Amino acid sequence: MNNKIYVGNLSFNTTEEELRQLFEQHGSVSSVSVITDRETGRPRGFAFVEMGDGDSAATAISRLDGREFGGRALRVNEAAARGAGGGGGGGGGFRR
Repeated sequence: MNNKIYVGNLSFNTTEEELRQLFEQHGSVSSVSVITDRETGRPRGFAFVEMGDGDSAATAISRLDGREFGGRALRVNEAAARGAGGGGGGGGGFRR
């Protein structure tokens, strides 16, 4: 199992330290990153937590998915592997 976990439906007031404390109850935490909007700097309501090992990640997912935190039911699952990026565009050539 991947060590990286997606955490969604977060309160916009949730801090990285609060998430670290929550996830450390289920194993060692390597990193926590609350995602913010590039333009406004405000939280977007989700984060990524990287656990020390796959077993800790699996335990955290099973115990925290659906749990209320900050007045909201968390969505916790394995983070999808990041694609090659980019996407979109292309085509649409130019006609003479």
